[in-house]
Amino acid sequence: MAERREQARREARSNERRQQARREARAEYRRDRARRDARANDRRERARREARRDAREDRRIRRDAYRDGYRNARRDQRRARYYDGRRWHSYNRWDNRRWRNNSRYDWQRYRYSNRSIFRLGRYYAPYRDYRYRRLSVGVQLGSLFFGSRYWINDPWRYRLPDVYGPYRWVRYYDDVLLVDIYNGEVVDVIHDFFW
Repeated sequence: MAERREQARREARSNERRQQARREARAEYRRDRARRDARANDRRERARREARRDAREDRRIRRDAYRDGYRNARRDQRRARYYDGRRWHSYNRWDNRRWRNNSRYDWQRYRYSNRSIFRLGRYYAPYRDYRYRRLSVGVQLGSLFFGSRYWINDPWRYRLPDVYGPYRWVRYYDDVLLVDIYNGEVVDVIHDFFW
């Protein structure tokens, strides 16, 4: 009888310990879950803050780009005109006589004293069977003739004036052409420029 009571007490204690362990495990699980939820909420809140900050930054960048574009357009409009003392002229039309009469752009004298600069090597035409034709102002060129491969990137090296807007100095065999790259029109020509 005493043994049964002792055994019943032991079983009751062991059941109590098991239930206590279950309660502690459930409480630990709830604490872990609360910690995980709090971390997830923190991550979500941090992501929201970063998204808001990125959106503000994007708006600022777009606004600055718009302002810069507006300023650049205004500056280009101002640059597109010049005053010669009597009247305003438009840069949109290239004036051949104006730069040729300027002693800064005396490319012939410069070429005479710097011959090696004007010796560029063989010209490779964009078409295999294409032969040289002497071009003049007003001719429309195909786009392959004034691709970036033929551009003269540093005109001042050859004592040519800087170009702006749609114009580019282009090598064409031994000639130099000023081409409007929007429509392919030859605006200015210097024959026998290179050796």
